[in-house]
Amino acid sequence: MANLPESTLTTVLPRLFQVINLATETEFNLFERYGETEATLPELEELNNAAERVRSSYNRLYGLLLQVAQTQPAASAAIIDLLYRSIEMAMANFDISARALVSGDSAHRPLYQRQLFER
Repeated sequence: MANLPESTLTTVLPRLFQVINLATETEFNLFERYGETEATLPELEELNNAAERVRSSYNRLYGLLLQVAQTQPAASAAIIDLLYRSIEMAMANFDISARALVSGDSAHRPLYQRQLFER
């Protein structure tokens, strides 16, 4: 098995989870409070897209981490390279989606979402 930096497991996956959770929570709250209207539809779609983009990265990264863990005696260089490229892509998707959650002029987005960047 490859020895991966601890931050891969303790930082990357929780941050991705945080964005997915916040996007779906915000989407639910917006829908519950205002419904699906012409005014809220773009926001609801943006929140759904943000969650889906990060969910895809999370699933890909998690699958690769399992593959690395199950590879004995050591993961191949190709798998490790793919893992690190997936981490870079996941963090790029995190940044894009997290910024989409906290940016904009919408009054529907709660201020507590800024916590994504405080870690």
